[in-house]
Amino acid sequence: MMIFLILLPFGVFSALMLLTSADIALFAAAVTGLAVIAYDLIRGRQLKVLGAGSVALFLGLGLYLSLVDPSLSSSAIKLAVDAGVLAISLTSIAVRKPFTLQYAREIVDAETLALPGFLKANYAIAWAWTACMVLMMTGNILMIYVPGLPLWSGLAIAFAARSTAIYFTKWYPDYRRARFAALAGS
Repeated sequence: MMIFLILLPFGVFSALMLLTSADIALFAAAVTGLAVIAYDLIRGRQLKVLGAGSVALFLGLGLYLSLVDPSLSSSAIKLAVDAGVLAISLTSIAVRKPFTLQYAREIVDAETLALPGFLKANYAIAWAWTACMVLMMTGNILMIYVPGLPLWSGLAIAFAARSTAIYFTKWYPDYRRARFAALAGS
């Protein structure tokens, strides 16, 4: 359920970009992000850098689009969102606190937290999501600079990148645990 909540504002944004105006999609994603943050805080969890950064990103882009430049294309707006999330991810890695760490600490036991590979696994997952953002940005750049491409091609790139990152996020911790157990049993 956690990954659903993490991705919910982005899902709202993506769905509404197909159905309505970009500013409505951005503001709805910001409100959804605020609701996810409120849900986390009510449940006693901490404010996450990805959640807060995403709300600021959606809100800032929505205000920019509404007040400064309403002529931005859908692909440019999606590119800006992906670039913003990429910046959040890279910054969290650069300051040695991968954004995945906040989520992982809330769902694992104390024994897992103490494992030597726990931080390494979080870096690997954060890098996987960073690669996902780069692929999604590539899809958006293609949609901007190769206007003859069908809309579904950009959506397919985004879907494939995001699905792969989700799969990796679920698979990699199990892989690390199995590897650690095998090494400990040797």
